[in-house]
Amino acid sequence: MQNTILEINRSDHSQTRLVEQPLADCGPGQVRLRVDRFALTANNITYAVAGDMLGYWDFFPAEAGWGRVPAMGWADVVESASPDVAVGGRYYGWFPMAQYITFDAAVTADGFRDDGEHRAGHAAVYRSYQRTDKDPWYQEGSDAEDRHALLRGLFLTGFLAEEFFADAEHHGAEQVLVLSASSKTAIGFAQCAAQRGDVSVVGLTSPTNADFVSSLGFYDETLVYEDIASIATAPSVAIDMSGNSGVVAALHGHLGDAMRYSMAVGMSHHDATPAAVTAGPKPQMFFAPSEVARRVEEWGRAAYAERTTEALQTFVHGSADWLTVRNDSGPDAAAAAWDDVRSGGVAPSVGVVVSMHAEDGE
Repeated sequence: MQNTILEINRSDHSQTRLVEQPLADCGPGQVRLRVDRFALTANNITYAVAGDMLGYWDFFPAEAGWGRVPAMGWADVVESASPDVAVGGRYYGWFPMAQYITFDAAVTADGFRDDGEHRAGHAAVYRSYQRTDKDPWYQEGSDAEDRHALLRGLFLTGFLAEEFFADAEHHGAEQVLVLSASSKTAIGFAQCAAQRGDVSVVGLTSPTNADFVSSLGFYDETLVYEDIASIATAPSVAIDMSGNSGVVAALHGHLGDAMRYSMAVGMSHHDATPAAVTAGPKPQMFFAPSEVARRVEEWGRAAYAERTTEALQTFVHGSADWLTVRNDSGPDAAAAAWDDVRSGGVAPSVGVVVSMHAEDGE
């Protein structure tokens, strides 16, 4: 059997290649999964941009100069040399953009963990694979798995970021400014903030996406980036999903000391011209896996599961009002989808779910 893998040039993310490799038999304790499908969003582009800084290239090692970007999705066990992981189980987790993947599996309460030596330094959430019948977040439905692949990880980042601000009483802010307001993480954050209702939620976006952002109903106000000078100079906090330092610098320059806290989350504007942020507080990186561990310890595992399950399932169900799923199949389609997402060619109202297998299943 052959495995086809989509790889990205680590120094030029516009370049991709399809690699075919033979599949060897599983060694002791190993399991092989057929990667059914995965989501391809701006978040995956962030993984490539931050691949060296945050270790994303280490998830699935490749030949020097090339990388295998992690993607959230679903896979089925098709071969197992582990007594604890049965063939036929279906799992959610981080997979390479490939047809198959082999893991060194260590059983856990809700599935298994990849214990490969190259994964040892990664956060537990990145190495964990949840079996559908033990997954508290799993939802039945015609496209529920697609929506979970697209939204689960991104929503949880937004949910945890909103809880982070709420814990600090928004640092005394009257408004929270959300950059790249059309991104899925931003929408999840905005929905949670709107439901809490403690501060005004202002979405900043491009002119192309302004009508879409306004239509969501989660933002009290929608502005385009060129309107930063019109933002009220009230005490503020910001959450940036764009990675556009020029926009962040302009926002800080406009608000000055009125900016009480600035959070950096994503890099949807990965090709923006760098700029120095010289006014207000230094932007702080928000790393969701660390926040997951902190909340589980603080709330308890059962309470964490309960709170996140309710919030996530509400968000996923409601996404039918604003998100259309696009399904692409086959290696060539996967490469084309990467280019579409990386170049900004996918509307925020569309979510791309990819299978490296052709439509006939091969």
